[in-house]
Amino acid sequence: MIINCVIIEDEPLAMERIKEFVLKAPFLKLLHCFDNAIEAIGFLKSEKVDLLFLDIQMDGFTGIQLLESINNRPDVIITTAFDQYALKGFDLNVADYLLKPYTFERFMQAVTKVYDKHISTPKNSRKTFIFVKTEYRLEKVNLDDILFIEGMRDYRCLHLPGKRIMTPETFGDLENELPKENFCRVHKSFIIALGKINSIEKDRIRINDQLIPVSDTYKDNFYRSIKS
Repeated sequence: MIINCVIIEDEPLAMERIKEFVLKAPFLKLLHCFDNAIEAIGFLKSEKVDLLFLDIQMDGFTGIQLLESINNRPDVIITTAFDQYALKGFDLNVADYLLKPYTFERFMQAVTKVYDKHISTPKNSRKTFIFVKTEYRLEKVNLDDILFIEGMRDYRCLHLPGKRIMTPETFGDLENELPKENFCRVHKSFIIALGKINSIEKDRIRINDQLIPVSDTYKDNFYRSIKS
């Protein structure tokens, strides 16, 4: 199995080092390199990328801002000289955190973790449930029961038939858990289940008696999702 990867790194020497390591790993295929996060956004939205090597401390648009702005993001390995971002990386559910300078052996540990994850999840297997954090427990949620997910201040509310579940997990956490073919972010405050849509009119989605707006940021990706 081949893992398609992209490098976003604004230090030329650091970028060359990652490229050298990627070329040594037999299961990695380098698709593109970017020296800034802004230029990478369009590529990540249009191409199939499995793994992103991402520097955090970059001028202008940082790696953290990039992670918080893209939907359905690939696995991410953070590469940085600053250890203070480790906790934020954990919150964003990254695959690993490489602190510069790192060895090829440490690099291989990180990418092997991603490879093992991909080969242990057959592409034709259908995920049927997830576990979400609530205040006191992890609660099992059947994916077929989710109508939509709504942001409510510091919480996300999973709307199910006759029930609501509140979780402190971020939209990014939930997007990483939800199957991309069944769920789509349509607004900064909403993820919807594509199969639960009753109708769409003037960039508003109706699911039962709820009208959900489609924002400009997520519009193109949403309409691509319903067409595919």
